[in-house]
Amino acid sequence: MLPDYLQDPRLGDIKLLAVDMDKTLLTDDRGFPEGLFERLDALYEAGVVFCPASGRPAPKLQEMFSGHAHKLAFCSDNGACALWHDEYVFRDLLDHDLYREVLNFAAQRGNCACVLCAFNHVYMLKRDREYAGEVGVYYEDIIFVDSFDEVDADANKISLFFPEWDAEPAYADVYGPTFGDRLYITNAGREWIDFMNLGVDKGSGVAHLCAQLGIDEADAAAVGDTYNDIPMLERVGHSFIVANAEAHMEEHASWRVPSNNDAGVLALIDAILAAKGDRA
Repeated sequence: MLPDYLQDPRLGDIKLLAVDMDKTLLTDDRGFPEGLFERLDALYEAGVVFCPASGRPAPKLQEMFSGHAHKLAFCSDNGACALWHDEYVFRDLLDHDLYREVLNFAAQRGNCACVLCAFNHVYMLKRDREYAGEVGVYYEDIIFVDSFDEVDADANKISLFFPEWDAEPAYADVYGPTFGDRLYITNAGREWIDFMNLGVDKGSGVAHLCAQLGIDEADAAAVGDTYNDIPMLERVGHSFIVANAEAHMEEHASWRVPSNNDAGVLALIDAILAAKGDRA
């Protein structure tokens, strides 16, 4: 088992804290832990940049952190967008022919709902309307189409929703071998597969922000729970997983914090603030 987060001897050096959302910061009912926003204010005053790092789009993240968004950085769309002070510092675009190829391939297989993520809105097939509630957790503006061949929008991510929670074998057996040489593909939990351009992931998104802010990646920290968090955990100098993380994630982090339902991220924030106070 990984050592406790308090064993990190350089907590006081952390200047950017990138945190996954679902099952890491958010509780199982997708709520914020009580006391989060007071701690965000304290981090800001201490000169630490807090960065939600999520597969969610930037507008949704900004809405979720309304009132504090101007103080935060965001690594959205699994690293395909990065924002600082409400301004984009990085935006990635998929090739239109390639995203149509992937979406049509998945649609023909028929065991998932296909989603094209186009910044402020998404495209879904009309036949998949029954899954709009799940997609609507992340995107409010859903455009339903008969075929992806009629779509020619700028987009930065493809997501496939597997209602039977069999995304992991689908990735390993089908999508990784078929498209892995042209796209970065990752599981986001057991129900989602996400596709971005090669070289685009949460790690690269955090790196773009560090470069923009003049922060050494060794002084950045990340907290996560599953596959799509691995690139940022392996990129930063301080890597943490929540106690409820998938067992295989211990291979990709240095320390463990309490679970999402036990406000593990808040405990880490308190420890970072305490370490900075002790050093002052």
